[in-house]
Amino acid sequence: MIYEFEKFLSGNCCLSKSTLKSYLWTVDYFYKNYGEFSSSSLLAYKGYLVEHFKPQTVNLRLQAINRYLDFAGRADLKLRLVKLQNKTFIENVISDADYRYLKSQLMVDGHADWAFVVWFLGATGARISELLQIKVEHVVDGHVDLYGKGGKLRRIYISSTLKREALEWLSAKGKSSGYIFTNRSGARLTPRGVAHQLKFFAVRYGINPEVVYPHSFRHLFAKNFLDRYNDISLLADLMGHESLETTRIYLRRTASEQRAVVDKVIDW
Repeated sequence: MIYEFEKFLSGNCCLSKSTLKSYLWTVDYFYKNYGEFSSSSLLAYKGYLVEHFKPQTVNLRLQAINRYLDFAGRADLKLRLVKLQNKTFIENVISDADYRYLKSQLMVDGHADWAFVVWFLGATGARISELLQIKVEHVVDGHVDLYGKGGKLRRIYISSTLKREALEWLSAKGKSSGYIFTNRSGARLTPRGVAHQLKFFAVRYGINPEVVYPHSFRHLFAKNFLDRYNDISLLADLMGHESLETTRIYLRRTASEQRAVVDKVIDW
């Protein structure tokens, strides 16, 4: 059944490879640990998820199960997703000062390749999966067009300053085509490898490792953009968000910013 489910997903759903893999893993895990699908086994699995994982992870697993139930003709057994509580702040976002410090120190210490990883993440708002698809040709054009779910186009712009500096960097490396972020053997970097290396540099330069991860720079891009150009609709387009509600979180302050305001204002 797993094989047939994989064919069903591949032929009927616009899922990324990672999401497809996650769906298949979830269904296989359920069969191995809970047996056949029934109301009682599904509720037991949902209870396990709620007890051990964050709501976002719970819902990802439940979405996989519900998609399988649709495929198997058992939509009557589909489970309700858990409600996500909206936070009034953004957590673990790198500050603009730390971003600039990290980028400059990487340049000074001869790690230009990693400085540009940080720069591209912070100045484009790209997801890590999108970043690793950027080629020299895209830098020359000043943008990269990617297609997501449902064939929706997402254009990631490369600012004129970043374009100029990146082309000089690539020219010095002798790279005139192909992916710009590769390892010594020429293979593309992996999301996990980037995340690990960023943590390494964070520790080296005395920056809190909890705020140095690929998606943190995407949050930074959004906050900086709204600080300088308060157009949330445009930001939603640049971020590739389906809904403005997703983008509205960037109108809020980070937890540390909230703390700073409280400490400054409240003196009673």
